[in-house]
Order: sequence, then structure tokens, then C-alpha cells
Amino acid sequence: MAQAPSSSAGHLPKQGGDTTPRPPAGLPHQRKGTTPQMRGRYPDYDVLTAASHWDAKTRGVVLDRVANVPPIRFFTEQEARTLGAFCDVVTGQDAEPRIPVLEMVDAKLHAGRLDGFRHHDMPPDPETWQQVAANLDDSAREHGSDDGFAAASSETQHEIVQRFSEGKLDWELPVTKAWGVVMRGVLGAFYSHPWAWNEIGFGGPAYPRGYARLGAGQREHWEAPPEFGVDPVHDVHERGLE
Repeated sequence: MAQAPSSSAGHLPKQGGDTTPRPPAGLPHQRKGTTPQMRGRYPDYDVLTAASHWDAKTRGVVLDRVANVPPIRFFTEQEARTLGAFCDVVTGQDAEPRIPVLEMVDAKLHAGRLDGFRHHDMPPDPETWQQVAANLDDSAREHGSDDGFAAASSETQHEIVQRFSEGKLDWELPVTKAWGVVMRGVLGAFYSHPWAWNEIGFGGPAYPRGYARLGAGQREHWEAPPEFGVDPVHDVHERGLE
């Protein structure tokens, strides 16, 4: 997976702006299935209703992601608290239900399932995550949060993350590359979860049934049309969230 560019945090509120998380006006509540915070463009869509069409191995893997949240085993309690808050900020998860992003990242690191490459001037990914946690806490303390990043105000958290995404923090490790490492893990975890698929209307695994309607704007008969047509790019610009 390509590294997330620094601009990928464009949804974060501007420094000094209103950091109160608010969904776009009119975004429907989820009526079927589960999405993060139970809102989404496809309120009557649940990808898990297609589970019977998947082969047994695929079905087991996908359903396990919902039923069995892995315990934290790699990160310390303090690291987990800090990085959990960080994951919530960058994925916009400000209420339950949440996709267990950090738990999924932790499971990968605990098992040693790494990506097989790293920047020559960066430590291994597990160490990068640990250093990011420590630096987030240090940055929060510089903003007056004695108990670290997780205890900081929403405004402080968003300001630190925004500066992290822009490579503007004075850390010992290369900040822009560190951002790419952790966001690669965050996004990989988030979008591997069925609740995220419900949120974006993704049809999920297609084996062995397969997809037939591959043209632009075409949908399979089991895919739901969106009920919310606001363009997210224009919306965040108009609300000053970029």
C-alpha cells in the first residue's frame, strides 16, 4: 500500500477553528447493519447480508473481524491510550460504535506481520509506532496537558495531529515519514472492516459470485444507492474543515 501523503489529514479542523465533531447536515442514521457512529450514505445497506455468497474461508475471516476484537498485547497501557485517541482523531470516530483500529494494528505488530519494507532512515514500524506515541504525549505536554495526548482537549489533539500531518513537529524521527507509516496502518485497518464497507457502500468480497456490472455508475442488484448526495470535498471546504 502506498504511503499516505501529508495532505491526507485535510479533513481535520484548521488550527484555532471549531474542533467539535459534527456530521454533515442531513447525513442519515444507519437503519440496517453497522457503521461508525451509526451514520452513513447507505443507511439500509449491510454488506454482511451477502456473507452466504462468500466462500467459507472468506466468510470466516470477515466475520471474525466483527465478532472478535483482538486484545492489546503489543502496546503498553499508556501507548494504547495515546494511540487510541490518535486513531479516533484521524478516522473521525468521536462516538460509538467505533471500528477497533488500534486493536487491529496492535494485533498485526504483535504477530510480526509487517509490510516487508521501510525507509532507510526510519526505525522498524513497531518502533516507529512507539516513538510516535511518546512524541504525541510530549507534544501534548508542551500544550499544557500534563497527562499526555489522550487527556488533551479536542482542540489540542486536532492541532497536534494537523501539524503532524504537515510535517511541522520538531521530533527526532522524520515526521513526514512517521506520518506515512502510522497512517498506512490506520487506513489499512479501518478499510478492512465491514463497518467501513457499509459506510462507503462497498460490496465486499465477490468470490465466488463475482461482479458483473463494471461500468462507471453501475451497481450490482445487491448494492444500494446512496441516500446522501453531498460531495465530501466541497462540504469540508464550505465548512472550513480543510
